[in-house]
Order: sequence, then structure tokens, then C-alpha cells
Amino acid sequence: MTSHLPFAAAALLLALPMQTLAQTPPSDPQEAAPERRAMTADDLVAMNRMGSAVLSPDGETLVFSMRETDLAANRGRTDLFTISLSADAPTPQRWHTDPESDSEPVFGADGAVYWLSGRSGEPQVWRSTLSGLPEQVTRVEDGISGFKFAGDRIVFWRDVNPDAPEIGTGAVYDDLFVRQWDTWTDGGFTRLFSVPIEGGLPVEIGAGLRGNVPTRPFGGADDVAVSPDGETVYFVLREATQGEAWSTNTDIYAAPVDGSAAPVNLTPGRLGYDRYPAISPDGTKLAWLAMDTPGSEASQSRIYVRDLATGRIDRIAEDWDRSADSLAWSERGTFLHVAAHEGWNTRLYAISLDGDVDEYDLFDGSLSFVGAQDGEVFFTHSSLTEPGDLYGYKNGDLKRLTGINAERLSEIELGTVHRFAFPGAEGERVYGYVVEPAGLERGQTAPTVLWSHGGPQGQWSNGWSSRWNPQAWAGAGYAIVAIDFHGSSGYSQEFTDSINNDWGGKPLVDLQLGLAAARERYPFLHQQEACAAGGSYGGYMMNWIAGQWPEEFACLINHAGLFDMRSFYYSTEELFFPEFDFSGPYYAREEAYERWNPVNYVTNWQSPMLVIHGLKDFRVPYTQGLMAFMAQERLGLDARLLIFEDENHWILKPANSLQWHSEIFRWLDEHIGPDAAK
Repeated sequence: MTSHLPFAAAALLLALPMQTLAQTPPSDPQEAAPERRAMTADDLVAMNRMGSAVLSPDGETLVFSMRETDLAANRGRTDLFTISLSADAPTPQRWHTDPESDSEPVFGADGAVYWLSGRSGEPQVWRSTLSGLPEQVTRVEDGISGFKFAGDRIVFWRDVNPDAPEIGTGAVYDDLFVRQWDTWTDGGFTRLFSVPIEGGLPVEIGAGLRGNVPTRPFGGADDVAVSPDGETVYFVLREATQGEAWSTNTDIYAAPVDGSAAPVNLTPGRLGYDRYPAISPDGTKLAWLAMDTPGSEASQSRIYVRDLATGRIDRIAEDWDRSADSLAWSERGTFLHVAAHEGWNTRLYAISLDGDVDEYDLFDGSLSFVGAQDGEVFFTHSSLTEPGDLYGYKNGDLKRLTGINAERLSEIELGTVHRFAFPGAEGERVYGYVVEPAGLERGQTAPTVLWSHGGPQGQWSNGWSSRWNPQAWAGAGYAIVAIDFHGSSGYSQEFTDSINNDWGGKPLVDLQLGLAAARERYPFLHQQEACAAGGSYGGYMMNWIAGQWPEEFACLINHAGLFDMRSFYYSTEELFFPEFDFSGPYYAREEAYERWNPVNYVTNWQSPMLVIHGLKDFRVPYTQGLMAFMAQERLGLDARLLIFEDENHWILKPANSLQWHSEIFRWLDEHIGPDAAK
């Protein structure tokens, strides 16, 4: 590979069959503490979380948001912080704190910082110079959801809802989606507008289109880009048609920022995901990420660049076998900063318009690009042993800029992470990791929990999680074995696609062989005492294990798991997901769905099962969990049901997270803990 970076690219890390990785980067805050204790769920919930960060145009200041937990209010709230990069010892300073959250900082052309704040009672744009006082910029009725700059205007988005019916409370639908993720739709959309910074009336952008900008449920600022001259806005939209629920056809549109003309579709005829538009610094090129396979949410995400003058489109780095997660232009527009998974790590790459790929010479973990100035790259980093901080890198010099959890981490001894590989299904190499509880003495063993991830085209990343965090479980005394089975992302597209029409086949074999390989290599794993746990597809796997591998586990933990593929298909909201994995709708592919349907094997069940579900989960409706619990109870097996009325597919509220962990550890203690009946 040809290098155009100010430093040499590192060779790709080759995972060894038995490898204990040094996860922590230089200057880790844990170095100072003489005595530490085990990590708890309370620690996890209380950890600060790094938010978005922005570099000032002169490269002198970083501004970032950080989420802190307010347990009394049962919520997280964010504040802004500044770092003077020219200081001898750059130290974050809290900036303009307020009881309401401040987030999404952006530097304007005037040198001021603009951000989203609820301090006026509803989310609006505020601004301040680095030494000045906050002032409100927008006054949009009912507030806004996010914003971008466009010259002397602000582009923003907000939900626009229809008027209430004149009589009755019923909602009438003619098309799907009738609900999505955790919300019943009401005929409204998230729409794009612009307004002069110095005041005036908002105008709608793309008024002739039906759809959400940003896309729902997870779209955000990455769905919107503005040309350097502030005249044109580029945005992602999936048209709200009858087929939206089984389509991944998002397109990128261009429209004048003042709403004076209809939008133009720049990606017509492309039926897969087109997203993350990014404009070159000179405004001549549009880069974006695209999945070429219609209906798939897990095919390789490739890089495209369009010449905006000629309309020519080129696919960049065609021979690169990684799936890009994000991209940003370099300062001069000569290459792209790209983040992509390499195994369990997220790496940063520089990719030229000619397709040359260089990897940044940085440490393992999950990296996210923030900005670059004069050859210095700024990024966030987290790992299985670091919750997340800001770093700078230039000419081989790596420096930590924040330590947002240093004080708490100084009290905690985290578990050791071991990475390993083994021959999995069909003899192919499969990877996993083991987390060893801290403080185990030689000869001691720990009860084991086998984790199964969701997706199913997901992975167990080398990154910090505020939900399924193995350090919290290891702190409770349990060793974690996590396997990236066939279907996992980050390895190859062929490996990811190998789960299609094989949900209960190769993945189950990988879990079986992975647990056996881990026990053989790590003597601290108890040879008999084990439970298994998973969420979403991982919860499906708990139901599948219950019928296919019933003798192995002393207990199972099923969070939001699929129980009956037929009723799941007819009640979920995004139909393209099961239709791609099973090559069509249920009524056309009944045999394929039923082959891997857990409900068909409930008479084999014998393991105690804890079932967890949120009533606002529309991706895997709560009835799936209720059916699994009902089957368990009717069979006369040990079972427990934990229902959250105010949660969706995930557990998000701090108090609920504490209860989630408490009930899981109580269940594990009862079945494989020190005091469990043997």
C-alpha cells in the first residue's frame, strides 16, 4: 500500500490462538491506584460517556460533550467541555453548564461555538464565543432535533405531526410502517428546514418528498451535509411508500438550502442503503457509503465519490475487503478518513481517491475520527478495559487528552481480556474472547457465562458498552466467553453472509466448539458450571439452545429473544431484515423459517430460563418473550420473567439498568454462584 500519511501504516494484527492482549493505551488512569476493588453494575451506570467532539478551525481548541448519570432523576444529562490544545498540559474545562443537557457542539464561521440545548425549555440552537456568554439563536415552536450550518443559515430537522382527528382517538393507517422501533407512527415525518441565523421564518427543504430526514429510527447528523458555500444541502431519505417496511432503498438528494427548488435524487436506481453524504472541502465532490445489495442491512459498505460537475461516480478502493463504518474528508480533500472493523477492533484508515489504503498506526480498540489539523489526528478510543477518551496523534506521538473516568477507574481492578481463535463450523477459523475475573488465584476457577450477540450480523467488539459489558459480569465473579460465530461482522462478507438460511446451524456449532476450546485453553473456566446469555438474536439463540443443547447449561438468560419465527415475522416492523436472512417472506419461505424455529423444539427444554423484555420493543415484540416464559412455566421448568414497561429493545434508563443487572446476577447466583445448590 502506498503511504500518504505523516507516519507509517501498521501491519494488520494477527490474532494468535492463545493471546492475552494489553488493552490499555499509554497513560492509562488505572496506573496510579495501589489497591482496587471489583467493578460493579453501579460503577457501569455511573461511568461518564464521551459524546461528540469538534475541533476549532484554527486547531487550538477541542469542544466535546460528556454524558453524566443523574440517578436521582433516572436519566443521563450532558454538558460541554473545552480543551486548549496549545496548553502545556491540556485539561478539559466544564463550559456553560446548565440543568438541561447541552450537546452537539459545532464551530461556526464566526468562530463561535453553536450547540443544541434545552435550557430555554425546549431544544434550540445556542451559541457563545469561547470566552463569552450563551445566547439563544433559534426559536422554533416545539423545538428542534438537530442542526447543521449553511452559510448564514441554519439547517435543522424536527418532527412534523399531523393534526389530531376531529372525533375519537383512533389512528388510521393505509401503509406500513404503523410502528417502528418503539413508537407508533402517526402519519408525521421528521422534516428538514432552514432559517437565517440572525432571525427569520423557517422554510422547508424537500417539501415534495414523503419520508424522514434524518432517517428513522437511528438517523442523525450524518444523514445531512451542506456544501462549503452554504448553498446546497445533501440529505438521506427513504421514500414512505407501501414497500418501505421491506426496503433498504435510501437515496441521497440535493436541494437548495433556501427551499427554492425541488430536490434532485443523486442515487437513482440504487436499491440498497446510500448514506453518510460528505462534501469535499472545495465543494466539487460528494462521497458517501453504500450497500450494493438491496434488502440487506449487513452487506459490505463501500465508498463512492461523485463528481458534482460531471455526475461521474467512482467506487473507491474496490479491492479493499473491509466494510466502512464512517468517512470524513481530509483538510485538503486529497483523501478520506475512514473507520472500519478489522476483526473485533475498529481501525482508522486513510483512503486516497485512487484507492490506496493506509492504516493509522494506533492501538487496539474502537476508534472514531474527530478531526485533523496540520497533520495531527484527533479521535476517540474505547476498549473492553477503557470506557472512552479523546486522543491526539502526530508523527508517532500519541497523547491522551481526557480521562473522564480516571477517578473511578483508579479504584477498580478490571478483568483480564484474552483473545483466542479456534477451528469452528466447517473447520473455518472463528474468534472469541474470554474475560477473566480480577483477583483469581492460581488454581481457582470461575463459573462461566457463554454470551451470544445480537444482529445476528453483529459482533463482540473490543469497545466499551454501557449495556452488555463483560467487566460488570466479571466484577460479579463470572467469567465471560464471547464468540464471534458465523454471521458476525468484521471478518469478511462471506463469513457474515454464511448465516443466511442457517440461523441455528453454524452459529450453534461455533458456540459449542468455542466454549470447549476456551475451557481447554483457560483453566480458570469451570468445566461444569456454566450458564448462557444473549439478547435479540442472542435471545433467539437461548431459545434455540434450550431445544438443541439442553443438557449443557445450568441456566439461560433470554433478553428480547425470538421464540416463534412465524409470529415474529407477522409482528415485527422492518420486514427486510428477516426477508433477506431467509430469502423471502414467511408465506413464500415457510420451510426455511420453520427449520430454525425454536417453538418447534420446546418439548426438549429443560434448562431454567430468565426471560427479559421491554413492552416498547417493536423490533422483537414482547409477546415473543411472554411466549417463551409461558412455555417454560407450562413445562414445569424453573422460570422468571422480568418486564420493563418503559423500555424498548434495549435497557436505557439508569435505574432499569441497575435492576437488569441485579436480576441477572441473582439468577446466576441461584444456579451457578458460590451458594447455588449443587
